[in-house]
Amino acid sequence: MTSHDGGPDAAHHKPQDVSDATVEALGSLSKALETVERARGHLYGFHQLTGTADFELDQAVDLLRAAGHDDWADRVESEIVGRNVIPGHWTFQIVEAYDRTYYEPFRDLERGAVADLADGRPHLLEARLKEARRTAGHSDHTARPGASPTKGSSSGDGGPPRTGRP
Repeated sequence: MTSHDGGPDAAHHKPQDVSDATVEALGSLSKALETVERARGHLYGFHQLTGTADFELDQAVDLLRAAGHDDWADRVESEIVGRNVIPGHWTFQIVEAYDRTYYEPFRDLERGAVADLADGRPHLLEARLKEARRTAGHSDHTARPGASPTKGSSSGDGGPPRTGRP
């Protein structure tokens, strides 16, 4: 699919020897990795929120002592402050294990597949979807940064394309 304003940049043109099925498969693999990226972000959120709570306990201990509740302050300090979140692990160790065991191998595999199967060109599926969904001539629907909008359809049929999702 070629648009009137040159279409995607060279890094997002599908190489001729790459099939549409391969583009779909790599798109699915990349989508799965993007989901893992989000999961990893939640894991970092868990890590930071747990650490923030642990440091807030210092304030709770001080306030309990100031209110005359030394026994409760001692319990919070000895039973919860600095406690493992799962046996033998603080949250940073969970993050490290996730990265080492799952995230990094997944990321490396996805990069290897894109390098081997699509000449290292990422996001070919998304580039194809963008071309299908652009409105030709609209200033906010250009193919790439710096491209000028032109009249005519990016899909070549005279009307605005509306297939797929961004």
